[in-house]
Amino acid sequence: MLAQEDAPAKGVASGLRVGFTVGRALGGAVQRNRMKRRLREAVRLTRNAAGPDVDVVINPKKSLLTVDFAAIVNEVTRAFVVIEQKLGAARASENLRKPEDGSRNPN
Repeated sequence: MLAQEDAPAKGVASGLRVGFTVGRALGGAVQRNRMKRRLREAVRLTRNAAGPDVDVVINPKKSLLTVDFAAIVNEVTRAFVVIEQKLGAARASENLRKPEDGSRNPN
């Protein structure tokens, strides 16, 4: 899964945006559509309404068709937690690097 932080453009909704890449190698149209439906529902159930402004792309494996739905929800939840942790750590390190008043430390 990939996460990318973007500045919201004009006319584009802000917040967490999720996309799916389900290629032809994963099966026929019926199987690919079923994968996307299962992923969409798992994201809907786990999505935080006030999420960060990021784009997430989920690239599933073929085993998504046979695994229990609860396992899919658990995996999507874990992925969102990791993304939020990494974004929080990145933002914290940015805040440490930038002086508040824009000047250097007066050692």
